[in-house]
Amino acid sequence: MSKPASYPPLTLPDGRHIALGDSPLIMGIVNVTPDSFSDGGLFAEANAAIAQGERLAAEGAAIVDVGGESTRPGHSRLDAGHELARIMPVIGPLAGRIAAPISVDTYKAEVADAALKAGAQIVNDVWACRRDPAIAGVAARAGAPMVLMHNRDTIDASLDMLDEVRRFLEASAALAMAAGVARTQIVIDPGIGFGKTPEQNLTLIRRLDRLVELGFPVLLGASRKSTLGLVTGRKIAAERVAASVAAHLYGALQGAAIIRVHDVPPHVDALKVWSAIGAAP
Repeated sequence: MSKPASYPPLTLPDGRHIALGDSPLIMGIVNVTPDSFSDGGLFAEANAAIAQGERLAAEGAAIVDVGGESTRPGHSRLDAGHELARIMPVIGPLAGRIAAPISVDTYKAEVADAALKAGAQIVNDVWACRRDPAIAGVAARAGAPMVLMHNRDTIDASLDMLDEVRRFLEASAALAMAAGVARTQIVIDPGIGFGKTPEQNLTLIRRLDRLVELGFPVLLGASRKSTLGLVTGRKIAAERVAASVAAHLYGALQGAAIIRVHDVPPHVDALKVWSAIGAAP
């Protein structure tokens, strides 16, 4: 059975290391937003978000991803001030309560800088240095790993999306490295559900191995996405847990090093079985 490729560990600003390989790591999602597609409003209040972050870490998340701006289709963009007002009351207290490193889900340099100073350890940029190129310098100066995600403002069904994603992420990685981010500190993400048709999303999961070929650890985030709802007929995002596990296990077989999920326990169990089967004589 295939397993994720081995990579050098990611080095965090506080000197700790995150080992990658053997089995995908789980990144748990905390949306400090009123309008997330999946759990909008559940964790918009700081105490609820902190409690959710603690819960995800206790359940087995190796990384806890905190975001203050919804990136669902049709979302309203926030300025940095409003985004910071949502996440700053969460990141500092949460960093003091969990051992798992916190990643900040933002594309704004100002937000990333404040979050890293408050205790976040990783920058998860959903625009891969394209919206605010200064964000790469922020990560470099802090010594923080970066997740670079492919994104598009519009959907074009005629695109060879695999080729588009490869070229986009290679160029974004070059931007990050030019700003001082070490190659070994970069993770790439195909951006399932961002500016893509359902067919393109499925193709990217099926051919995730072609992204692994680029030499960077790959993060896959298909959790509760609408494409899975179209396949299963599940219109309610929270009912797509089994579909999410299936998509992420397929991605693991293609070499995903990290999976970004809303529902940690079923993914922990699935990966335990996946690993046990792979280790069986």
